[in-house]
Amino acid sequence: MLNFDFVLLHVADPVASAGFYSDILGKPVLQSRPGFAMLPLSDAVMLGLWLASDAAPTGGGRPGASEISFDVADVPALERIYDDWKGKGLPILTEPVEMPFGHTFVAADPDGHRIRVVASTRS
Repeated sequence: MLNFDFVLLHVADPVASAGFYSDILGKPVLQSRPGFAMLPLSDAVMLGLWLASDAAPTGGGRPGASEISFDVADVPALERIYDDWKGKGLPILTEPVEMPFGHTFVAADPDGHRIRVVASTRS
């Protein structure tokens, strides 16, 4: 059985990207060096940030080709995060909107990867 435990994004500057994600997620950077950085997304899943030019095999995606998503408890929590991130100057790609899967918005990280926040409508 496979155990999902890691998300890896190819980035231009792993140290800067780690600082960015640490700031918006409130999570500590566990490893940071010029070619690679890592921090927790949750108790079970880590976020790795690998220098794109060092990635093997070389990735073929364009900036913004990847998306990570975070679930929040409700719409007021989503709106607080939206206001915080907008206040920090994050590019907002999709303003808060109701979608079939819940209320959501999308921001971008320094490399153009999409960061989605969802207040799920799951019961």
